[in-house]
Amino acid sequence: MRNLQENHQGFSTKLAFALIPLSGFATDIYLPSLPAMAKDLQVSAGAIQLSLVFFMFSLGISQVFIGSILDSFGRFKISIASLAVFSLTSFVIALVPDIYVIYAMRIIQGIAIAFIVIAKRAYFVDLYSGEKLKSYISLFSIIWACAPIMAPFLGGYLENIFGWKSNFYFLGGLSLLFLILELLYSGESLKYFHEFKLKSIAQTYTNILKSPDFTLGIIILGICFGLVVVYSLSSPFIVERVFGYSAVTTGYSSLLSGLAVMMGGITAKSLIHKPLAKKITIAVSIQLTLVLLMIFTSSIASNIYTLIAFTMGINICGGFIFNIIYGYCLSRFSKNAGVASGLTGGATYMVSSIFSYGFVNLYAVKSQFLLGLTNISLIFIIGIIFIVFNRYRAVHLETVKN
Repeated sequence: MRNLQENHQGFSTKLAFALIPLSGFATDIYLPSLPAMAKDLQVSAGAIQLSLVFFMFSLGISQVFIGSILDSFGRFKISIASLAVFSLTSFVIALVPDIYVIYAMRIIQGIAIAFIVIAKRAYFVDLYSGEKLKSYISLFSIIWACAPIMAPFLGGYLENIFGWKSNFYFLGGLSLLFLILELLYSGESLKYFHEFKLKSIAQTYTNILKSPDFTLGIIILGICFGLVVVYSLSSPFIVERVFGYSAVTTGYSSLLSGLAVMMGGITAKSLIHKPLAKKITIAVSIQLTLVLLMIFTSSIASNIYTLIAFTMGINICGGFIFNIIYGYCLSRFSKNAGVASGLTGGATYMVSSIFSYGFVNLYAVKSQFLLGLTNISLIFIIGIIFIVFNRYRAVHLETVKN
């Protein structure tokens, strides 16, 4: 097994950061193409949206179990193999345009991406500690937000010029490039391998999941991300079919949505030393105010500008909340970084896929008003869960002090 060379650590760290948004690219790049894919494959909007849900759920459930594998067998070889699988399946989707083939490939891609992303998040815990690690972790959600900014923007142009298949050719080529760079400049970062014993692994998972602040934090993360996914699933059909704009416009709207998430993450990083409870309470209050305005103004002003403006405001607050809770969950169990990272990322995707797809179909979101109703339902749930989370967090902090 090739260990990471010290003179390559700087570039390898940059590669690790670059690979963290790959899951977002795989999710968001083809969002502007959803209507075109549905038309070309002769399936319903719900059927093509399901390809995204299959990917997210596969990515989520895989991450839950992957951490222990990476802690036992290392990061490097597994992530290399996963990049190869992801590249291959991306080309298959482009070459075999069948909805059931797409479903199958997206499920496989979810598993492959899970190995890559968890390995790269654990990479930082392997090599860094203290304030430097804390600073790097606070950058995760900011860097991850690059994907919903760039991917749909790029995807909208690719769809407009070359058609929807070009999105998957791009993903295949991008992951192949990363594979080559990883082989040249990266290596194994894990220093202490855990023995792969199912009994001890099960005990580790049980101990982590028994921590209410951790599990409630994951639910908050999932619903926060779900707000972004709700917009991603519904906006192509609102923008293109209701407002009559092109896929490029959908790409621009998703770019602004993703930019808002990043702005929220950057704001959270700048306020990293402020009291957690106060920050989250203010953010949720602003979200509720914005979404109420979104609902009440929809009858007099419902257009692409109001849709994007309200969504950006809600997502700035969502990115702010996500960054704070994400950092808390990832640093909660530093001795089992792979497992904690896997549980955090995996459960977040599972929760978000269930809530987003469920609420989009429950409200049949096709307008600003219905999007507002969906958002206020999810934000209200976040607020209730956070109250309980904060009580358990206070208990944990008191226990640590004693």
